[in-house]
Amino acid sequence: MKTLIALLLFVTFAQAQQKTFTEAALSEKFLSENSAEISFSEILQQYKGKTVFIDIWASWCKDCIVGMPKVQKLREENPEVIFLFLSLDKETESWRHGIKKYGVVGENYFIPAGWKGAFCSSIDLDWIPRYMVVDTGGEISLYKAIETNDENLLKALK
Repeated sequence: MKTLIALLLFVTFAQAQQKTFTEAALSEKFLSENSAEISFSEILQQYKGKTVFIDIWASWCKDCIVGMPKVQKLREENPEVIFLFLSLDKETESWRHGIKKYGVVGENYFIPAGWKGAFCSSIDLDWIPRYMVVDTGGEISLYKAIETNDENLLKALK
């Protein structure tokens, strides 16, 4: 029994400390604002050498909308950081409308595969908004935060 508990704790800790995206997640195709298909890997490649703040959100998500002004404040306070918004809206029309309505300033992409796709599955997505930070070396320095004032999130942006 002790071995099982130790194994479960190790697996849970290992997941929480994930430093890279899986090949499947990197290969998943997203849509840009001009409807071009692009893999998550290609998106990250554009920002190589920069810190990337990832916000997984949807225009129907109340917590996402409440958090959006706080995210935009973080963006203003961290102009050297790339703010990457990945939408889980069900339709691109809702996503585009949400970008305008909520003033989502940053790099915007739509996740056609939704919650069940390789990207969301690989990061154990269970709640949105979900914030992640990729450091200048391309590693995940913050795997999971759901509040903009999360101490680890703020530390990862510095």
